[in-house]
Amino acid sequence: MNIGIEMHNWAKDLWPINRSLTGDGVRETLNYLKNIIPNLKVLSVPSGAVAFDWKVPDEWNIREAYIEDEYGNKVVNFHDNNLHVVGYSESVDQWMTLKELNSHLYSLPDQPQAIPYVTSYYEKRWGFCISHEQKILLKSGKYHVVIDSSLGFGELNFAELVLEGRESTEVLLSTYICHPSMANNELSGPVVTAGLVRWLTSLKDRKYTYRIVFVPETIGSIVYINKNFEHLKKSTIAGYNITCVGDERCYSYLPSRQGGTISDRAAVQSLKYIDPQFKLYTWLDRGSDERQYCAPGVDLPIATIMRSKYGEYPEYHTSLDDLDLVTPQGLEGGYNAIKNAIEIIEKNSYYLCNTICEPQLGRRGLYPNISTKNIDNKVKNMMNLISYCDGKHSLLDIAEITNIPFFDLHLISSELLDAKVISLINSGSYE
Repeated sequence: MNIGIEMHNWAKDLWPINRSLTGDGVRETLNYLKNIIPNLKVLSVPSGAVAFDWKVPDEWNIREAYIEDEYGNKVVNFHDNNLHVVGYSESVDQWMTLKELNSHLYSLPDQPQAIPYVTSYYEKRWGFCISHEQKILLKSGKYHVVIDSSLGFGELNFAELVLEGRESTEVLLSTYICHPSMANNELSGPVVTAGLVRWLTSLKDRKYTYRIVFVPETIGSIVYINKNFEHLKKSTIAGYNITCVGDERCYSYLPSRQGGTISDRAAVQSLKYIDPQFKLYTWLDRGSDERQYCAPGVDLPIATIMRSKYGEYPEYHTSLDDLDLVTPQGLEGGYNAIKNAIEIIEKNSYYLCNTICEPQLGRRGLYPNISTKNIDNKVKNMMNLISYCDGKHSLLDIAEITNIPFFDLHLISSELLDAKVISLINSGSYE
């Protein structure tokens, strides 16, 4: 099956699950992902656990929620759309006037057809989210408001998978599993990450070790860093926060805080040949878990490759961020962009020319007998590569200097290695 279609099918299955920072929805999501990634290890920390400056919140679950008019009609029903309830709403069961109810209703006058996504993780309240079209149609009268939820001691769940490579140094891939039914801002990340795990698992020879984590956004990454701080600091040489990789509108990239890391450079090298007009953001545009992985004192080299960035498309954090916005083609594009960047990190190597002065390519069968434009370009690229095979320039360095695509250079380097024109002196660099 085409990888884009397969990932979109996974997203369809995950769509109805009500996810939040904690609770049954997170566990159900992780259990589904375990069917795709059997070795995925689901972990937990208890409510109240301290992670740096944060404390894990109580576990929240919801069974039912609705607003019923005085004639018994359910005008709003959580089971119709799980965005209808403010995340972490406390229980309520009472009758009230429309005026009283309005103080607990959230809508978007500028997007009258959209249901907004609203949460209140760290302050007790309750509320409903509805489209503005529906809100203005509510008539005066009495309404029965019911939210059947629980908020108490439990746990925060997350998951990890470690795929060992030839080297113990690690590439970190992180995505989040804490939003209800939204497609680009939630489900595109986990399903593309699952697709990448499938590909990484299939590799017969991995240079680096890969650490893949599925966490609730912000508090989950903070907990994960807290539990693995010394190891992550010591071992992580590259990585990506995977989010918003499912629509077809654009490609974009948000650098790590320090910039210029192998993650940043591989991201740019990947995107410039997929979409030369990709949108380049700065660290000041951050907003997801890169904030934690790149925080002062943590300083991991984590960048973000996206399609339409969170907060930059009109459907963001609304019911309009659906599985029509996110498509198989969009998911496949996001998958390929990150896959290319990972391959660049994997294949980045240092070479040394085996001759003093230029090697004679003709006697090695590398110089053509007939000259054409395409052949001349290949020879030029080959000679440019050889000229930087001094043991001091990596393949990625050379791609950036010569403006030759990395993967073209990698093919040429393979030919030169086979012909013993160059030697591999270092399998990779993350400097």
